[in-house]
Amino acid sequence: MRALLMAGILLLAMPLGAIGAEQSATQLVERTADKMLSALESRRAEVERKPQLINELVDSILAPHFDFEQMTRLAVGRDWRNASPEQQQQLVESFRNLLVRTYAKSIMKYSGQDIVYEAARPGTRSGTVVVPTEVRAPGAAPIPIDYYLLERGSSWKVYDVVIDGVSMISNYRGQFRTTIATSGIDGLIEQLRAKTARGA
Repeated sequence: MRALLMAGILLLAMPLGAIGAEQSATQLVERTADKMLSALESRRAEVERKPQLINELVDSILAPHFDFEQMTRLAVGRDWRNASPEQQQQLVESFRNLLVRTYAKSIMKYSGQDIVYEAARPGTRSGTVVVPTEVRAPGAAPIPIDYYLLERGSSWKVYDVVIDGVSMISNYRGQFRTTIATSGIDGLIEQLRAKTARGA
């Protein structure tokens, strides 16, 4: 859970500047952590009175900078091409809503863990980078979290997060494949909506 909350608070995109892409990517991760945590801490009392507010903060600070379509394509995998355009749109929307609420719920559990940022490295594909970070808490083993970002125009977008060696997208892909095999694309859409309605 601690790793998932960090996967939520460290995601953002920023325009490419004169400095190298890898350096920009590392800076954006650190800046976003500060922005999200500052918003949480300054409004924590308000959030505790109105839990829906944390969803709104995540939606406004983080969500605009995710590539939810790419994330959904990768998570659905080979079954994506079998979905109609309307189903694809519903999949993206449903997955987006689930992730926003999952991150929001996890962020509320933040309690001062330290975050170590490392220099970004080029990704395996052109136009991608990986930003390694490490979450440290007293008395616990460090948790490595790698953020995978791709270049979209003049911005970076997050398309996967690898937590302690486990890809978030690959993990969802296995779940999605099982659901599609038994209930089809529409069944997956309904499952995502039901999980979101239960509070992720």
